[in-house]
Amino acid sequence: MGERMKKVIDFIKEKSIFFLVIIFLLTFFLNWINVNEFKESGYSLLFKSVSYLFNQGFDFSLFLYVALSLFTLLGSFVSIFFAYFNHKIAKRYVLVSSIINFTSSVFFIFLVKKSIDFMKIIEVPFLIKYVSYGYYLSLVVSLIMLVKVMKANKINRGYITLVLLSIIWLFPIVSIVLTSFRGEQGFYSPNFIPKSFTFDNYIRLFTDTKVFYFGKWFLNTLFVAVASCILSTICVLSISFVLSRIKFKQKKFMMNVFLILGMFPGFMSMIAVYFIIKALGLSQSLLALIVVYSAGSGLGYYVVKGFFDTIPRDIDEAVMIDGGTKAQLFSRIIIPLSKPIIIYTILTSFISPWCDYIFASVILGDNYDSYTVAIGLFTMLENNYIDTWYTRFAAGAIIVALPIAVLFIKLRRFYVEGLSGSVKG
Repeated sequence: MGERMKKVIDFIKEKSIFFLVIIFLLTFFLNWINVNEFKESGYSLLFKSVSYLFNQGFDFSLFLYVALSLFTLLGSFVSIFFAYFNHKIAKRYVLVSSIINFTSSVFFIFLVKKSIDFMKIIEVPFLIKYVSYGYYLSLVVSLIMLVKVMKANKINRGYITLVLLSIIWLFPIVSIVLTSFRGEQGFYSPNFIPKSFTFDNYIRLFTDTKVFYFGKWFLNTLFVAVASCILSTICVLSISFVLSRIKFKQKKFMMNVFLILGMFPGFMSMIAVYFIIKALGLSQSLLALIVVYSAGSGLGYYVVKGFFDTIPRDIDEAVMIDGGTKAQLFSRIIIPLSKPIIIYTILTSFISPWCDYIFASVILGDNYDSYTVAIGLFTMLENNYIDTWYTRFAAGAIIVALPIAVLFIKLRRFYVEGLSGSVKG
């Protein structure tokens, strides 16, 4: 009995791709759509879509969903037979089929709402939450199958998987970029690609100041981010140098305390910080934000300290023999040798205040003139403004993202070198 069970297990391992394809096809029998009492499996939904497409009317999203689904099912059925063979052509065919299966499963989540709303097969407006467990199980199985097939073809699964995931991650970015140039107003548009393109959303974002002062908010954010970046960088570099180069009592204990405190999210102290700021008379001011962002920056010492530890200590002794001080060692030797980690610190110190919403919204309160772009953009999504301002919100999101993207692209080499230096330590 034990020998027979072992043979069964070995057979399943040998034909794992074959069984994964079967499981993938079986997931189409499960519920893909579940709206109150309305339930549709993958096969029944595809059958209704094909019938509607041929008898009622044409829709691009519906056509794309039908085409991808049919290619997926056809490829899967053929893959069942190919999975038994070890020939290179068979392996490559199953690989192509697996890629189509996974791609089709991903595209479904983007196409299903438009397709079902077009067919009007349910009474209520369709929401993504109505997508049932059958679809998600199919998505997981298709991903596992893709990884298995790539392993069988001796392909670097990491790179291909990252390429596929990057395509998925690009969808929201492409969507928000297209929305920022969309000529049609309103929160919802039935078309992924706008019918008309315009720059008015960017122009009105800065010129229409009856309700929102985006230009002023942008300058507020830039001022806070730059000031916080300068102070935070000075604090982090100074503290890291002291902890790396100077010996004193309870040094290890202090580092452990800093490390533990740094593990807690900053927003946990939000209420306490607010009352402290209010007691100092700094509430609802940009200065308060700069203080908040800079005060706790020293807790992030460990990455910079790790880089400083990689610099040979023989340099310290040479400076002291020549009559130099610790301040001269820091300013004339350590800092010039630490360009990568300084760039890394500047980037991380700039990004946090530039993108923060939680602390800014609590501290600034209802001081409209002192808002940062994060609060301003969020306000544009309120019910009173979303229909008029959504496309301008998208334009604002692109404008806010550009400085970070440009900085990171230009300085990514130093960013990587800074982290690699800290790893050596």
